[in-house]
Amino acid sequence: MNVTPVPQPELDAVSARMAFCAGLIRDAGELARQGFEKQAHSSVMTKGPQDFLTETDLAVEKYIRAKLAETYPEDGFFGEETGQVEGEALWIVDPIDGTANFARGVPHYCIAIAFVQAGRVLFGAIYAPSTDELYLAKAGQGATRNGQRLQVAPTDKAEHATLELGWSNRRGNAEYLQILAVLLDAGVNVRRASSGALALAYVADGRSDGYAEMHMNPWDCLAGQLLVAEAGGVVGGTALTGDLTEGGSVLAAAPGIAPLLTGASGIKQEKMPG
Repeated sequence: MNVTPVPQPELDAVSARMAFCAGLIRDAGELARQGFEKQAHSSVMTKGPQDFLTETDLAVEKYIRAKLAETYPEDGFFGEETGQVEGEALWIVDPIDGTANFARGVPHYCIAIAFVQAGRVLFGAIYAPSTDELYLAKAGQGATRNGQRLQVAPTDKAEHATLELGWSNRRGNAEYLQILAVLLDAGVNVRRASSGALALAYVADGRSDGYAEMHMNPWDCLAGQLLVAEAGGVVGGTALTGDLTEGGSVLAAAPGIAPLLTGASGIKQEKMPG
């Protein structure tokens, strides 16, 4: 008996892009891993105080940009290192988040990609080459790490909480020190690991209870904030309001810890735009 195969439905345009992104970010991650292994013999440049740029940053971004232009030439692109090409849909890319770590041989860095259309983050991907962990989130459909569903931590007491803070020279040190003092006085364990994108992924993964920074660029935070929201967490900050390409303040937390982090930082809770 002949069996006629049942035709499989084609992926919708966003799902197709997300599937492509998952493969692309892993391939780019291999470039990053190779660059990390030889970084001791490569040059490190600076774009500003504590703002590093390596040969691998440029190589990874150029690779991602070329593959996207080849496959989705109608889409726009906004990369940390090579700037923006306009399009109705926009790929926002950080080729190496955690470059200060990368440049000093610390294997805590990642690649982050967010896909934005009509002012909405439709999906995000964060890949950590050193641990081979791929975080994916699609708006309204949850978040995963290597295919396993993510859920933020159930932590609801300050003395049980571990939070991470990021800071940049866009804001004064006194502001960060004040936030830090409030959190420490409350009994929170506070750390800084120098990769904002991975910090957000770790909140989504329940490895950390919250993250706050007074200003992040969109390539650092959009994918991670979607991960947190899709894993049941609270997100907020001005990076999610107005033009998503401008960046701004960022908050992400487990619901039980969000009031504490909001109170300490002054960053308001927001919904993911869309």
